[in-house]
Amino acid sequence: MEELAKAMKIAFSTEFSFYLKAHFYHWNVEGADFAQYHELFSNIYEEVYGSIDAFAENIRKLNSYTPGSYTRLSMLSQIEDELTVPPALDMVNDLLGDSEKCIKIFKMVYDLAEREGEHGLSNFLAERMDAHRKHSWMLRATLK
Repeated sequence: MEELAKAMKIAFSTEFSFYLKAHFYHWNVEGADFAQYHELFSNIYEEVYGSIDAFAENIRKLNSYTPGSYTRLSMLSQIEDELTVPPALDMVNDLLGDSEKCIKIFKMVYDLAEREGEHGLSNFLAERMDAHRKHSWMLRATLK
């Protein structure tokens, strides 16, 4: 169960970092299609933010503590920080790559949860994978 808790902390930190980056892009996007990108990023960060508390509670259900400091989140996250304000299409492409990372990480944790018989957690992770598949689809479609 300890392995599952550690994996969940990585997944949580990655999801939180994804949320933060999508919100950062929402705040800072510019260009001729500003309104469309601004709304796209808003839809993504709002959906992801809605999952953060449930993510943290699922870690607590494993009798483990949820990371909460920027330092700890940064250490565990698989999402790279964005320190500049890239062009809008680069933002979309970056979020697409990060969303795909989330799906892969959530799938690995899903498999661990299934092995441990934690089917409620598996269901939660399946829902998060599905949400990121939708985000990836929207981002991919935007790039065409």
